Amino acid sequence: MDMSDVAARGLVLLGCGKMGSAMLAGWLKGGLPATSVWVLDPAPSDWVKAQGVHINAELPKDPAIALVAVKPQMMGNALPAMAALGNGATLFVSVAAGTPIAALEAALGDQTPVIRAMPNTPAAVGRGITALIGNSNTHEAHIALAEALLQAVGQTVRLEYESQMDAVTALSGSGPAYVFHLIETLAAAGQAQGLPAEMAMKLAKATVGGAGQLAEEAEDDPAQLRVNVTSPNGTTQAALEVLMDAETGFPAVLQRAVKAAADRSKELGRG
Repeated sequence: MDMSDVAARGLVLLGCGKMGSAMLAGWLKGGLPATSVWVLDPAPSDWVKAQGVHINAELPKDPAIALVAVKPQMMGNALPAMAALGNGATLFVSVAAGTPIAALEAALGDQTPVIRAMPNTPAAVGRGITALIGNSNTHEAHIALAEALLQAVGQTVRLEYESQMDAVTALSGSGPAYVFHLIETLAAAGQAQGLPAEMAMKLAKATVGGAGQLAEEAEDDPAQLRVNVTSPNGTTQAALEVLMDAETGFPAVLQRAVKAAADRSKELGRG
């Protein structure tokens, strides 16, 4: 299975909100013919309608991929419509948060090849990262195909165990919100030191965005990058002595925050 197989047999996209639309845009930009895509969505956007894809039309008999991108609370209503494609040659890829592989198998059939994936919202600008894992019915070609599709919106990583998905949810799935809050509070702190609000926000956004890109692209790891900008007894060191405090700084706060998110993910997964 590869992208030519997807083009020939078709791709079904169940749900085309922000995440589904971001992925669809990436696929079309990458050369997947619009006529090879079937979108099922009760309220497709004007953008989706303008792409030339099939919308709420009769599905192909044997699509290569069915990608499930509905909100978790809508899964119960949405999946039965796809059950006819289960237990066959169609690979199901779910990006619905909190829906375990077992629930997908129960709805689609236990012989269905299923891949569970967790993307994050920077996918909207092609900078997402998605963790994925397949069930026992998937093989390397399935995983590689899912990676090729998901890399249309960013990077991918493969998990060893589905249980790791709770930690992924807490780190990269929910993580963009932590960074957005960092930007908010960094700007507010700059304003408290005398900067105009608009200028403080512009400085905070550019600083966090630029540092993130530098961390990804530099050869040095983040710890070394931190050392590189920390002059002895300088301004950065003064700030880091606060932020790196083991009890009140980032180490303790982020451990608690990520654990809280992972614990909640486990609770939601248990239904």
